[in-house]
Amino acid sequence: MIKNVFVFICSLLTVFLLTVSLAQAQQPGRIPRIGLLFAAPPSANSARIEALRQGLRELGYVEGKNIVIEWRYAEGKPERLPPLVAELVRLKVDVIVSASSVGTRSFKEATNTIPIVMTSDTDPVGNGFVASLARPGGNITGLSTLGPEISGKQLELLKEIVPKLSRVTVLGSSTWPGTAQALREIELAAGALGVHSQYLDVLDPKDIETSFRAAGKGRADAVLTLPSPVLISHRIQVVDLAVKRRLVATYSSAEFVEDGGLMTYSVSITDLFRRAATYVDKILKGAKPADLPIEQPTKFEFIINLKAAKQIGLTIPPNVLARADKVIK
Repeated sequence: MIKNVFVFICSLLTVFLLTVSLAQAQQPGRIPRIGLLFAAPPSANSARIEALRQGLRELGYVEGKNIVIEWRYAEGKPERLPPLVAELVRLKVDVIVSASSVGTRSFKEATNTIPIVMTSDTDPVGNGFVASLARPGGNITGLSTLGPEISGKQLELLKEIVPKLSRVTVLGSSTWPGTAQALREIELAAGALGVHSQYLDVLDPKDIETSFRAAGKGRADAVLTLPSPVLISHRIQVVDLAVKRRLVATYSSAEFVEDGGLMTYSVSITDLFRRAATYVDKILKGAKPADLPIEQPTKFEFIINLKAAKQIGLTIPPNVLARADKVIK
């Protein structure tokens, strides 16, 4: 009798475990979640957002179907970054995608376990995010921009377009990583070209118009903008003021030129965002950030807007125009 009861209970237990196993097997797999944080608002990052989505689509990921993206924006206000970082860490996302050096630093301080993919860091080793480009060694990997290094080249192009260039105003945000290094590059180039450079700090939207007034008082011939969440968030205002004051201007990214700015020579940020998707894919498939080398930019953009040149009465030399990757007419 006891033996029969025991056999019956074992049979029930076997059926129960088999039922649970079948039910689990029939459930769809867990959808991975990505946390993504921008310093600027969505309107300022639409091209970058689409580039990341394109990269994910090329790898078979469809947002809302087999991947979820938790989008967060600091709206150009650095003080909003820490609470947004804390929120994404609390959500325990599978991968964090950081759109800026400031964001990466905040994430680094908040977690050493969630993988972090940098989309466009100016100096990953110098900023203390990774041990080396070849072997990052922690929970952070991704792409670098070489942004500060090309600032001198931007000034050289300004000089080619305006041979009599003598004074240039540089706009940037001192709180933004890479600004100090970029200014050193500009100073070196300015000394070699015989150009006087004046740096004006833009930490708040109200500083934009004030800076352009100061550029006018300083008899600036041109303006050079450095990467800054304030400037990219208010790029239409920046472009309009440059045109209004008839200043030759070179900008930190293609978005400015697409919105009416004169020109840019810069790393293709959208290409970096598209390539960031490959890091997300590798990590979701089991790769460790510590073992994924930091990639350098491979695509640069020299874009000229002839409409903007006409507005300020500027003729672009043919030899410069011929070197442009894209000309907006």
